[in-house]
Amino acid sequence: MAATTHTVSNQPPPLLGYDVFGADRVLGEAVERHLPAEVLDEARQGLARLGRSAGSAQAASWGAQANENPPVLRTHDRYGHRVDEVEFHPAWHRLLGHGVGAGLTAAWDRPGGHVRRAAGFLVWTQAEAGHGCPLSMTHAAVPALRAEPEVAAEWEPLLTSRAYEQGLRPAGRKAGALLGMAMTEKQGGSDVRAGTTRAEPLAGEGEYLLTGHKWFCSAPMSDGFLVLARAPDGPTCFLLPRVLPDGTRNPFAIQRLKDKLGNRSNASAEVEFDGTWARRIGAEGRGVRTIIGMVAATRLDCVTGSAALMRQAVAQAVHHTTYRSAFGGPLVEKPLMRNVLADLALESEAATVLAMRLAAAYDDGGESESAFLRIAVPAAKFWVTKRCASVVGEALECLGGNGYVEESGMPRLLREAPLNSIWEGSGNVQALDVLRALRREPLALNAFLQEVGRARGADHRLDAAIRDLLTELADLAGIEARARRVVERVALVLQGSLLVRWAPPEVADAFCASRLGGDGGAAFGTLPHTLDLASVVERARPVEH
Repeated sequence: MAATTHTVSNQPPPLLGYDVFGADRVLGEAVERHLPAEVLDEARQGLARLGRSAGSAQAASWGAQANENPPVLRTHDRYGHRVDEVEFHPAWHRLLGHGVGAGLTAAWDRPGGHVRRAAGFLVWTQAEAGHGCPLSMTHAAVPALRAEPEVAAEWEPLLTSRAYEQGLRPAGRKAGALLGMAMTEKQGGSDVRAGTTRAEPLAGEGEYLLTGHKWFCSAPMSDGFLVLARAPDGPTCFLLPRVLPDGTRNPFAIQRLKDKLGNRSNASAEVEFDGTWARRIGAEGRGVRTIIGMVAATRLDCVTGSAALMRQAVAQAVHHTTYRSAFGGPLVEKPLMRNVLADLALESEAATVLAMRLAAAYDDGGESESAFLRIAVPAAKFWVTKRCASVVGEALECLGGNGYVEESGMPRLLREAPLNSIWEGSGNVQALDVLRALRREPLALNAFLQEVGRARGADHRLDAAIRDLLTELADLAGIEARARRVVERVALVLQGSLLVRWAPPEVADAFCASRLGGDGGAAFGTLPHTLDLASVVERARPVEH
């Protein structure tokens, strides 16, 4: 009957069968800019392979299947034995295995390792975001483990391996391992020092038994977990293996899996410890300081993951409006739609450029760059993750009713978008962290000012924004209540300075006019009409160049 009543026309083709990396001019330029010459060709080839996989119909199918078939908790086997296992759809394992095989847990101590990994994480997250959690945790655990060299020597080769082996076995019998994290408790939330989980020392050096609960345990199917517990001398970091070396299960009772808004392919759990064996990482009472390195690395992944969601949303919006006609012509050519798309593209480019600049600072590792990260990471985490939901929601609207339908993939992006603003500390936590750095670490403020100062004189609106920010920072009265305003300005000034230095003039001009110069509204699509918006949109088009 359909063939006689109507024909299908004016429907855009699916955005599939393309190289996600090769089609992203902004990311490609960042890789060229930040990677050492000796590894650039190899990195580009690897990212192109990953980009083709991420843009394939196969990866799209895996992503849909993993979200349509969320993980299932099995507390007991058929005989009544407690097993506490989380079962995933095969598509999840294929996504996760592909990410591990692409080196997304192997950045440390490699030339340009963090830039290469951040670019890969940004590309592969566009296929499906939920499995990025165990990839991020495993990658970020390395600096924390290095506080205990003997433990690091045992676990680090497994965490940075490109071999993915599912199933619970002693980590030493696997070619690769994953690490999760369990810090948050019911009564504490972000205040991890309020934890009540107890750690009783054993006779063996660095060995303890843990008793307590964790309200959020990330990636509960992992081979091990970094955990905070209260030892005799205070909050301490521990490595808790899921399976003991002799093959017996470490007491690790999964009470339930969280029923979440998004991130549904990934498991988050409530767990109980009852005489659970663990190894101390770092000194007793220094647990929070020990995990700082892990927290900073996962916060960077929050920025990169949000940049990935923005990029995919904008790519879908530009693709759709290019092929969809209305009111006499392609939507992308309509002045108001072009304004919306250009505004979204600005936000996406600013997020990508900032994420890759932070990754490059990690690779540098020098005193100045480390000080810069102390302010830049929480500021970027605060701002970029908050902008993500707005960008994805507006991009969805560009598809009209089609964007509200699950088959488009846009609803999944929208459900995923708020997560990174909550994970590893919500907005207030990030804003207050920036204030602590400003008050206590003068090297951090100096490094930040040096960074934005590299663009001084290139745009009068940026120069004025820097002056205004310094005025804000000079007035400490009531600054905690103004923290969000201050940190928003920190992030925008930083993004503006990077775009002025590295983006095409039309992009930098539009960003500075709308984000720093006040010539733009709160809604997307309010850019000054006199700007070169067509070039901004064309730059965001997901085609290989």
